[in-house]
Amino acid sequence: MKTARIYQRIKNAMQSGRARTDSWILEFEPQRAQQPDPLTGWAGGGDTSNQVRVGFDSLEAAKAHAEREG
Repeated sequence: MKTARIYQRIKNAMQSGRARTDSWILEFEPQRAQQPDPLTGWAGGGDTSNQVRVGFDSLEAAKAHAEREG
């Protein structure tokens, strides 16, 4: 079972507006730790779930999606 994190964006201190702060963001935690590539030294791995961020209008919708997707 994947571990997910649901949070609401905070207002940026450098901006006065509140755009994009009312949506809820769902992120899945990576299943494996990143490994350094022997040739380049870059961190990477086969798990791409940490690259996915999904936005929702409500917390309930985000929770329902997380339960449905596993």
